[in-house]
Amino acid sequence: MATALITGPATGIGRAFADKLALEGYDLVLVSRDEAKLKEVAADVTRLHGVECEVLAADLTDADDLARVEERFRTGPIEVLVNNAGFGQKKPFWANPVDVEEKQLDLLVRVVLRLTHAAVLPMIERGSGAVINVSSVAGFLQRNVYSAHKAWVTNFSAGLALELHAKGVAVMALCPGFVHTEFHERMGMDKSLIPSFMWLDATDLVDAAWKDLMRGKPISIPSRRYKLIVAGTRFIPRALIARVSTVGLDGRRRG
Repeated sequence: MATALITGPATGIGRAFADKLALEGYDLVLVSRDEAKLKEVAADVTRLHGVECEVLAADLTDADDLARVEERFRTGPIEVLVNNAGFGQKKPFWANPVDVEEKQLDLLVRVVLRLTHAAVLPMIERGSGAVINVSSVAGFLQRNVYSAHKAWVTNFSAGLALELHAKGVAVMALCPGFVHTEFHERMGMDKSLIPSFMWLDATDLVDAAWKDLMRGKPISIPSRRYKLIVAGTRFIPRALIARVSTVGLDGRRRG
């Protein structure tokens, strides 16, 4: 049976990916800092779907822990990687200690780069495999450092998809908008400020993303409303985009 590795699988989008990939018949490797929570998720997924779940507790911003996760790609075949671990900041860039900003940069950019690199090398040798890097609609907007990180993830993934398509390896950036998860409560965000039609369900989001991956799309923007928003960024004046970009468009938590 094929195996998928998911970072940040405990709740929200990551948990939806765990259920989806289990339904597709994949055994799972679940990666997060909280070993106790991972074991709960693993037991639940196994009970619901009958697949094997391996728990790999790791702080991906720690060099030694990251190296252990990279090594997992060499010790057994991983057919699908989902880079979903996230990081949110309540304060603006200048109000945070620079080491906290560096942790966000590490998790949202450096970890994505390193795990993708570790994953695609054996995938190229086998001639098959897929990487889904969870990005954000925020990457298409001007929204401080987080937006810049997500813009990198989207462009990195789309460019790599073009290079690896002929080698049988699929790479896709998933760019959600507002998703019903625990992220916004943890950030102290007032969800009532966001119109109800802007919210997405994590399960529906992942189902749409999986279909896009099967179709070979390098970028997945689930739902027509968010496709229109992204398309509009090409024509809407930059000053107006800046005004509507003051609230985060993402549903992830730190993994």
